[in-house]
Amino acid sequence: MPRRPHILLITSDQQRADALGIDGHPVLRTPNLDYLAGNGAWFRSAFSESPTCIPARRVILSGQAPYTSGMVGFYGGYHWNLRHSVASELAANGYQTELIGKTHWHPNRKRFGFQHMLVANSQRDGNDYSDWLNDQGRREVLAGKLHGVETNSFNARPSHLPEGYDLTTWCVNESLKLIKKRDPEAPLFLWLSVVDPHPPFTPPKLYFDRYMARADDIPEPFIGDWARQFDAPNLGLNIQPVDIHLPDAWMRRMRAAYYGLVNHIDDQVNRVFRALSQAGMWRDTVVLYTSDHGEMLGDHNLFRKTWPHQASANIPFILRLPDWLEPESGAVIDQPVGLQDVMPTLLDAAGVAIPDSVDGRSVLPLARGEQPSWRPFLHGEHHGRGTALWSEYAPGHQYLTDGREKYIWYPSGGEEHFFDLARDPQELHNLADVAEAASRLAIWRGQMVEQLRDRPEGFVDGDRLVAGRPQLLPDELRPDLNRRA
Repeated sequence: MPRRPHILLITSDQQRADALGIDGHPVLRTPNLDYLAGNGAWFRSAFSESPTCIPARRVILSGQAPYTSGMVGFYGGYHWNLRHSVASELAANGYQTELIGKTHWHPNRKRFGFQHMLVANSQRDGNDYSDWLNDQGRREVLAGKLHGVETNSFNARPSHLPEGYDLTTWCVNESLKLIKKRDPEAPLFLWLSVVDPHPPFTPPKLYFDRYMARADDIPEPFIGDWARQFDAPNLGLNIQPVDIHLPDAWMRRMRAAYYGLVNHIDDQVNRVFRALSQAGMWRDTVVLYTSDHGEMLGDHNLFRKTWPHQASANIPFILRLPDWLEPESGAVIDQPVGLQDVMPTLLDAAGVAIPDSVDGRSVLPLARGEQPSWRPFLHGEHHGRGTALWSEYAPGHQYLTDGREKYIWYPSGGEEHFFDLARDPQELHNLADVAEAASRLAIWRGQMVEQLRDRPEGFVDGDRLVAGRPQLLPDELRPDLNRRA
């Protein structure tokens, strides 16, 4: 039988690509993830194809682009009927398949090929983490309300719980137990799915204090010349906004807490690496670290996710391979990759056939230093239907990027954004109306026409994009894969 690696998939929630020390961050330190990248492959042009929790996790699970599966945005309460998943394919080929942490799919505990799951989608009550806390006599976790910070609030403060009771810590503790008690004759696939750095921004006190101590060094948000402007901080509005302009001290506090959450994840995943080493598994383990989407964190006066901009759509993507899979150590790769590439990459590493249903591609050749023919760009999208806030402030979008440029089209009104990421990585200048960029813009617009030509929404008429077309719901796009619960 061919040699089969253990597989550790680690996903954070809402971690932007620049929230890594190896990316030259002026404040944040992530030495363990930096080590992983330095001994593996760091994909700098990795994107979430539909940058919110539900559709992004479906992309990871299925290896399909959002449109293929019909889940093109944040739609809860739809029953998923995936025919293949990364877990089902690995389980069918002898892997012990385990998940610890966040799922955010429906039904909540549907296994999709996982033989065992410990589910904790948030700090709220009613999951395996809160059950454990209750058993420890720590019922103050109920709905995360004791600290007074809502799930998507910009407010920030230290956690009310000791670090040993933190949700990320619990996920790692359970992972260590699993490593000790795994089937010794089966390769292990573990998806460690932590909820941080998703709000509430309440890291353990040590990590909050660490970054508040450097509050004056915390970088200010990037504000593009195209962004909605504010004359003054918009206090007195919804505590969970999607557009935001906070007082400087509040903004630094929010960012300090966010960096504290990422730093805490970094320290905790090192415990998993050490446990694998102590168990004699590390030399045979594939590790893939990524996130479902990013966090605007005040950039362009925006907050949260869904947006096609770098802070929301650009994500960490680090792959470490065992030596016998012949990696190019320390590779920095700029080809555009997405979450749809997670499943085929892990199956390829395991020597498992990739189902025809998969849209993504294995990135193993890139990680080995090979020069395969690669996609010229990645397509992403997000609906414009959902909560009232998202409908008003975060209109539906379609985007294309090759990591060097990005074209965004907003189907509701037909607006365009065009960014030269090579020269303007923070997307400060929209080139859509700049004469010198017109020829490049026309090429990207033509690519979008071809990308959307056969879509049932009617986004294309001949050779032009058509604005104002209604967004179809998941059971309208793919009734065979989605039905309303």
